[in-house]
Amino acid sequence: MADEDGLIEEEKEFYEHHRFVADPGQTMIRIDKFLTDKITNVSRSKIQSASDADAILVNNKPVKSSYKVKPGDVISVVMPHPPHEFELIAEDIPLNIAYEDDELIIINKEAGMVVHPGHGNYTGTMLNALLYYFRNDSKSQPFLVHRIDKDTSGILVVAKNEISQASLAKYFFDHDIERKYWALVWGDFETDEGTVEGNIGRNFRNRLMMDVFPDGSQGRHAVTHYKVLERFRYVTLIECQLETGRTHQIRAHMKYIGHPLFNDELYGGNAVLKGTTFTKYKQFVMNCFQLIPRQALHAKSLGFIHPKTNKKIFFDSELPDDMQQVLLKWKNYINTGHEFS
Repeated sequence: MADEDGLIEEEKEFYEHHRFVADPGQTMIRIDKFLTDKITNVSRSKIQSASDADAILVNNKPVKSSYKVKPGDVISVVMPHPPHEFELIAEDIPLNIAYEDDELIIINKEAGMVVHPGHGNYTGTMLNALLYYFRNDSKSQPFLVHRIDKDTSGILVVAKNEISQASLAKYFFDHDIERKYWALVWGDFETDEGTVEGNIGRNFRNRLMMDVFPDGSQGRHAVTHYKVLERFRYVTLIECQLETGRTHQIRAHMKYIGHPLFNDELYGGNAVLKGTTFTKYKQFVMNCFQLIPRQALHAKSLGFIHPKTNKKIFFDSELPDDMQQVLLKWKNYINTGHEFS
């Protein structure tokens, strides 16, 4: 299901995981034929791409598509699939491209851009822009493996072919991706670092919002590690490293521990939650909200194994202007004690 911002239910919807145990009487057939028979609406070429990406495991070991299935084999396969069910339109929309090679492209997404079309956002997305960007390149197409929220800025990786997509999808499924975000949140922290762990699932009353279910009764397992970067008395700049990739994970986890993201309207961060009662202070906060009319969250860096070279690659990004301006205002306020302009 997609929500009004075009957001998918979970990052898992960029790929699907299948697990089979071959019957005792299973005849020895090629695994690509076995999987084509078992999985609905999957092509032989899709199976081949998953095999080439080492995304098909038999008894926890990668196999090629020619492998002959034996009785009792435990088969696991991770396969990506497109997050859209309608025709995509190529649109000439500017993109901030941080890196590109034959296998993948790294985008530094601006806040306000939806990653892919969904209900309420059929055009104007990053995927529409990439289709236009690849219009003269017959060897490349945009294959998504993850996303960030519409009003979150920062680094994303997009595969340019099915094999690289399958490799990257498996990395995300296995949590072999290093992702760090910078966030400005309300309140001060007692310790310099910590971990938030708690299942994340849809809020029962507001389907656009995620809740934390610490008892595990709902949602899916989620872990966020955080580290304090700079304290501003009433707000704090933190770095978050994701172990999992759930929808709104940082936003929901931070609210859960009492530190909603600065100006995060959906999660209650768009009010004066900490600080003084002075009118000038409240006006100072409102001025900050005007500078960054969104949640103060940026996907700062991304590290993973390159699907072709098998070498670790890492990408970092500068904070966008709106976050830099807000941080500067808070620094001035803390340093002078009377900077409310």
